[in-house]
Formats: sequence, C-alpha cells, structure tokens
Amino acid sequence: MIRIQPGVPLVEVERSGVVESIHTGHLIVLAPDGSTRFSAGVPDQPIFGRSTLKPLQAVGLLGTGLDLEPVDLALAAASHSGSNLHRQLIAAELTAAGLTPDDLECPPDLPVGEDERRAYLAAGLSESRLAMNCSGKHTAMLRACLVNGWPASGYLRPSHPLQRQLAATVAELAAEPVVTTGVDGCGAPLFAISLTGIARAFSRLGAASDGPRRRVADAMRAHPELVAGQGRSATRLMQGVKGLIAKDGAEGVYGAALPDGGAIALKIDDGAGRAADQAVVTALRHLGVIAAVLDDLEGAPLLGGGVPVGEIRPVR
Repeated sequence: MIRIQPGVPLVEVERSGVVESIHTGHLIVLAPDGSTRFSAGVPDQPIFGRSTLKPLQAVGLLGTGLDLEPVDLALAAASHSGSNLHRQLIAAELTAAGLTPDDLECPPDLPVGEDERRAYLAAGLSESRLAMNCSGKHTAMLRACLVNGWPASGYLRPSHPLQRQLAATVAELAAEPVVTTGVDGCGAPLFAISLTGIARAFSRLGAASDGPRRRVADAMRAHPELVAGQGRSATRLMQGVKGLIAKDGAEGVYGAALPDGGAIALKIDDGAGRAADQAVVTALRHLGVIAAVLDDLEGAPLLGGGVPVGEIRPVR
C-alpha cells in the first residue's frame, strides 16, 4: 500500500477571529526553465492526479489518430459542471459518432455545479451519464476506439489498447513512470505520478508551439467555460490570466501552466476543494502572476447565519 506523507499548512479557515481548521498539503512551482522555484511538503511522492490528468489524457487521445474539434477537445479535458450546454454538446457529439449515452461506461450522476444541480433537479431530471462530469472524456475515448477499430465495450479496462496508450502518454509527458494504476471515480484507469511530474507535464502543454500538446492547450484556452463551468476556479483563472491552462481534480489536486512554461501542481491532504482553490492562488503568485482574478479568488468568505464571519485563505 502507498501512503501519502503529510504535507505542510497551506490554507487556514478563520471563523469569528478563531482559526478553526488548517488544510495541509503539497505544492511545486516550476520556473519556465524547469527548475524548482518553490516547493512545500513532499511534491516528489506519487499521488493519484485524478481529473487534473485529463489534459494529459487528451493529448494521448489525439495520439491515437482521433481528430477532435476544439469544443470536443476541451470537453475531453474537462470535469464539466453538467450544465445544459455541456450536456447538449456531448449529446450532439455522441449522435454524430453514431453513439448514445448508453454506450458510455461512466456511472450516472448529477451535475457538480451547485447552480447547475439545482436547475437540473428543478427540471425533474435524474442522474444520467451525460450529466456525469467525465462524460466528455468518455465520449472521446469511445470515438478513439471507433477510429482505431478497438472494442468499444470494456474500453475502461487497463489492458485495453486505448488505456495502455493513455498511460504511456501520461508517463511521457511527466517524464517519469506511472507508479501504480487505480480506478477513478468515473471508472477509468487512474495513474499515480508525482506532483513534480504533473507540473512538468503541464509545462510541456502550456509552452507547446505545435502538435497535439498545443491543440489541447489552445482548446482549453478557447473554451474555459467547457473545461469546468460558470463560477468555478479553473474557468475563472483561464478567463482572467491570459494564456493560462488550469485543471482541477478531485481530492484537492490542481495543475496549471503559463505559455512560457512556468507551471504548478498541488495536492491538499484532506482532499478539500475549498483549500485547493486557495492554494492555487499562492502557487500562481510564486510564478509572478498578477491578475485581478487572483485577488478575487483569494480569501473566500466563510458564512455564519448567512453573513460573512470569517474567511478561507492561504496561510501567510
């Protein structure tokens, strides 16, 4: 069994003048030349990168010979909120490929965005594969199988030729081997590499001048609202920092990179997304990013009785 070593305090939660919670974690900041500009915790230990690895897998999908339009490529790299727009686009992509939502092997789910979930339930809708935040990736996986004549059934098995190629792509981009393979929340194989490897891979995507890496980065930059969703930090960061690519993941994982190759990756020990959204601000400031969106994201209000009584903020 691999057990992640605990990190250092990165984010604190203050309520009514009392710091009542502290989120620890790990962080790596790479300068454009690949050297370490800042680190905290143990960023070289292997972790499950969760959905932060989706842009890397999207590069691998293009490497199979699959040709995706930018919208479909952004959705392949997405953990979308399950909005009506997300669902409509993925449904259209499935139909154009001669597929249906029943072909997807991700589990039925509700939207992950709070506003989207409320609207979805208010409309009387129930859990569906289209609403599942990984449905864009799964649709692209199925399309890659069709293009290559691979079995569509069982496309999530680690032994499937598609998954073997995606694992190889992740290892190549990270410049380190996959330590172990698990199962992600959507049922897809999940690869364990280090935060340093994730940052290295994001750097290669962010600074790419051409090829599949550049196509994935450009698709994310052109459609940040598809990569996450309205109000979510990854979308807001890409909208507010020119040229940035950013991808959040479950269990408090985050990766991002600038066009010059500067990159970051982080993991919150207890998996809290609220802490990852704050730690990414710290990481990007270490890269020298100056943007209003960082000021807007830093210090999320903590409510008591419906009014602010404290905040969630990076440890200073």
